[in-house]
Formats: sequence, structure tokens, C-alpha cells
Amino acid sequence: MMNTMITRRALMASLATAPLFSQNSKGKDQHLLYVASPGIRNYLEFGGMGVLVFDIDAGYKFVRRIPTWKDPVGAEKAENIKGIAASAKTGRVFVSTINRMMALDAISGKVYWDKTYEGGCDRMSVSPDGKTLYVPQFEGPFWTVVNAANGSVITRIEAKSASHNTLYSNDGKWVYMAGLKSPVLSISDASKHKIVKTVGPFANVIRPFTVNGSNTLCFVNINGLLGFEIGDIQTGKKLHRVEVKGFEQGAVKRHGCPSHGIALTHDEKEIWVVDGHNEHVHIFDATVMPPKQMQSIKLREAPGWVSWSIDGKLAYLSTGEIIDVATKKIIATLSDEQGRQVHSEKVLDLMISKGKVTVAGNQFGVGQKS
Repeated sequence: MMNTMITRRALMASLATAPLFSQNSKGKDQHLLYVASPGIRNYLEFGGMGVLVFDIDAGYKFVRRIPTWKDPVGAEKAENIKGIAASAKTGRVFVSTINRMMALDAISGKVYWDKTYEGGCDRMSVSPDGKTLYVPQFEGPFWTVVNAANGSVITRIEAKSASHNTLYSNDGKWVYMAGLKSPVLSISDASKHKIVKTVGPFANVIRPFTVNGSNTLCFVNINGLLGFEIGDIQTGKKLHRVEVKGFEQGAVKRHGCPSHGIALTHDEKEIWVVDGHNEHVHIFDATVMPPKQMQSIKLREAPGWVSWSIDGKLAYLSTGEIIDVATKKIIATLSDEQGRQVHSEKVLDLMISKGKVTVAGNQFGVGQKS
């Protein structure tokens, strides 16, 4: 038994420092998908534990599993992964659970730091320069501002909103912060780490959200709505309420929210919003206001998140399905090394060239027009 434990520990140690690429492949650009698991609650059946890496250019072939925290004894011991973020500037991937967060080297899997924070962690966001993390407590009153280099605490920001989803703006000037008990979206000045404006109130508490590239509009899912609402970031007022038509609003497997996932395409011409009860993603024309419903795509399970590839050509659904944005066709599904379906709400992609991260994707589906 002791020999088995030693062997397993040695294997885990070697996996944690083994490069993702052979020496011969370091000169080739690669597009890789990083999937944190368990990325839906603590459901180990959807990919086990760790950060799973897939080769996008090789038809989403499973590449490797980067170990994170120790395997639990029984699924009830698994810690829900709450967020994933990455920085091309530093080559690091950050993963949070309800209790802690770690910083990993995207290439080797080396752990730079592993920290716990007062009140736990939720879906965090990293600054574009890779230096700062905004880490929400696990549904608590504060966001913890963290030094991304070593995990040390810089300061805390109190919003008293049951801190949850967090998003740095593309230009790094603002941080959008939504809580599970507030109908108001708070916005922090990233240079001062201070809330300077709000948007709302919306008709109910805010769940997933996204913003456009010019930081003028926000699109929010709220409790009790199959659809989304739109807010004006400059005036702070709610502009529109948009409901999905032709589908009933019924019970959902997770989140207690009819639509828990929303994304604005890179060109900002479409809004994609998920539907947990009917297991669909609905697509709206965002070139008109209010947006007009266009098309719906059936998925293999109840979705809880949607985001984009770096180039905006692919949609990553939490059901493990990859959709071509232009054709609206499902082109791939994710499976791990054991053949299990991989589902996760914590997904992003990285471009790697000559053994270094050159571009990092985003766990949020953010517009890119400035």
C-alpha cells in the first residue's frame, strides 16, 4: 500500500512539472483549450479533477490533465471550481474553488502559489497586464484584490452584494462586480480599487453578465427571467428587458435561474443566451435595440455558461459542445482520457508559440469593438 502511495505521488509530481509539448513541437504554434474540472458544482462524472487540456487544431484531442488539488475521497469531498482566468503576459492560469485559489504555469503545470482567502473564492478576473486579480468572496460582502505574482492581498472592496461574478474590462480600467443578492452591477476604478459607479437596479438580482468593448452597455441575466436585460453603463439606467419567445420557462437542474449564461460576439452583432430548462442556447440580433430573437440550438444537457474562442469564431458551451459561430453548427464535443463527457462552466483557450503563451482567452463572452 505504501509503495502504491509513493508511486502515485511521484507520478503526480512528474505530471505537475512535465511540459505540454515535446521538444520537437515547441516551434509550432498551438491553440489549446483549458477546461477546469469539476466545473459544474462538484460533479466529478463530467471530467474528474484538474485542468484538462485539449488540442483545438487536432479536433479537440485530449492532451493532458494538469493536477490541481488532491483527489477527494468521494464526490461529496470535491471542491467546486468557481473560476478560471489566464494571462499571456505572465503565462499563468489561475483556478479558484469555493475555498482557495492557485496560480499555475500554463506550459509546465508548475504551481506558483496556492492560497486561501477570508470567506473563500468565487469567479475571479485577472487584469490585462497580468498583475492583479479581483477575487470575490464566496457569496460574501467583499472582493479581495490580489497580487497575481504571489497571491498576497492588496486590499478589499466592500459591496455587500454576496460577491460572485467578476470581469475586468478589455482596457483594464474598470472591474465589473455582480453579487447574488443585488440587482445592481457595481463598477470599480481599477487604478484606485474603489467602486465609482453602478448600473441598475435591474428587475431582479444579477447572475451572469457581459459588457461591450466600449464599456457603454452591459447585458445581464437575472433571476426569474428566460432572457436578459440591458443597462447603460454611462447613465447607470436599465434600458431594455428581452424575453425568449416560443419556449416555456420551467424548472432548471442548476443555478435556480432560467438563463445562466450570456455572451456578446466579438463583432457585437449577436447575443447568445442559454436556457437551462429547454437545454438550448438562443441567439439574438444585437444590431437592433432591443435585440431581436433569431435562432436556437439544441444542446446535449442543461447549459450554464457560454464564452468564445480567442478569435471569436467558436462558442464554448458548458455542456462540452463547441459551436461554429458563423454556421451555428455543433462541430465537436469534449471527452476526457477515460471517454467521459466533459462539461464545465470554467473554460478558456490559449495560443502558444515556441513554448510561450502569446494570447489568452477569457472565461466571459465579452464584445471586442472599442
